[in-house]
Amino acid sequence: MDKGDYFEVTGSKVWTSYADKSDYIFCLVRTDFESSKHNGISFLLIDMKYKGVSTRPIKLISGKSPFCETFFDSVKVPKENLVGKLNEGWTIAKYLLTHERQMIGGIGETDIKKELHQIALENLPVNNGKLADGILRAEISNFEMDEEIFGLTIQRVTDEAKTGNNSGALSSFFKYYATELNMAREELILALSGSDGLVFEKNYKSDGNLSRKFCRSKGNSIEGGTSEIQLNIISKRILGLPS
Repeated sequence: MDKGDYFEVTGSKVWTSYADKSDYIFCLVRTDFESSKHNGISFLLIDMKYKGVSTRPIKLISGKSPFCETFFDSVKVPKENLVGKLNEGWTIAKYLLTHERQMIGGIGETDIKKELHQIALENLPVNNGKLADGILRAEISNFEMDEEIFGLTIQRVTDEAKTGNNSGALSSFFKYYATELNMAREELILALSGSDGLVFEKNYKSDGNLSRKFCRSKGNSIEGGTSEIQLNIISKRILGLPS
């Protein structure tokens, strides 16, 4: 709310990465209550030390707490902390979301083919130097092909971007597919790890990281915009399907 010399911000945000360790936070706040949807939103830079700002870590299924709820209780934000023009914050946010989704899309490029084979050979029965389970061999091959295709697609779009073509909505495609690829990777690693993949707490044989990483990968479908949002963007802005 505009208070003349400052904005008064009241509200809360779920899932703020490392909010309890941050010095500043960017916030999209409603500054025009007559406008609808994306209009009337402004982009503010808020000092985490301002009176009324508080955080509460969220413990994830993986056991870690890198995310927080962030609360704003009548926080006074100076007018000079406005980024860009008043009521046009969504324009800035769209560019930031594009970069964030491209960054998350990078998780699909991790090359762990050797690791997959090594995990399988160390934990599962082998026949003539090959994994005895033909179904798992096929799943590894399918994953490797998907990973290779995804990497080549990113390379092609990167080359196109160097010529001036803006990827735009393609960042949603990268984010969505990388999310699916990473979740499939972690699930496959569990399947190849035998009993070690079932360990969640540390013991004499395993540190429990395999199952924790599998649990953490599920968060990829939420951060940076849920998979459902990405599919909506892909259908409308890339495929041109009706709303």
